[in-house]
Amino acid sequence: MRLASLAIAVSALVALAGVPARAASLYDYSLEDIDGKTVSLDQFRGKVLLIVNTASRCGYTYQFDGLEALYKQYEERGLVILGFPSNDFLGQEPGTNQEIKQFCTLSYGVSFPMFSKIKVTGTGMHPLYRYLTERQTDPRFAGAISWNFNKFLVGRDGTIVARFRTQDEPQGAAVRTALEAALGS
Repeated sequence: MRLASLAIAVSALVALAGVPARAASLYDYSLEDIDGKTVSLDQFRGKVLLIVNTASRCGYTYQFDGLEALYKQYEERGLVILGFPSNDFLGQEPGTNQEIKQFCTLSYGVSFPMFSKIKVTGTGMHPLYRYLTERQTDPRFAGAISWNFNKFLVGRDGTIVARFRTQDEPQGAAVRTALEAALGS
């Protein structure tokens, strides 16, 4: 009985926070951006999204350059890159949201949307990342986030059309080919 009551209480708190425990669509989520403003992913409906968990002190941090280049090249065709800082891997994102924003802007000229730091693995995983990684909601590309800079490509209809490992460079052939296909002509 206590577990059932606890589950109901947790569901209620999550609902009050504006984060659905199990969403029917990616567009059902609202998250806090890097400046603390609530952003509904519904505003990106009809766009191609590249969702990336990021870190400022990782051996792959240089990928911000490639991500920004992709964003600049394809933004007019409908690409939006969404960056989600996470400190889940060896504490490689220890900064505050303001420090992360400053680092990304000054060091890499990041202009694509960045969000507040979240958990992308384990206990406390943000529901968006649960949606992206669970077989129930993402049967083709399910699986745990392995490291910083994992990438999910989402088509204009909100379905996940590709997933890329950390080692898959943003400017690499695999990412560009899938991105071109998702963007169409």
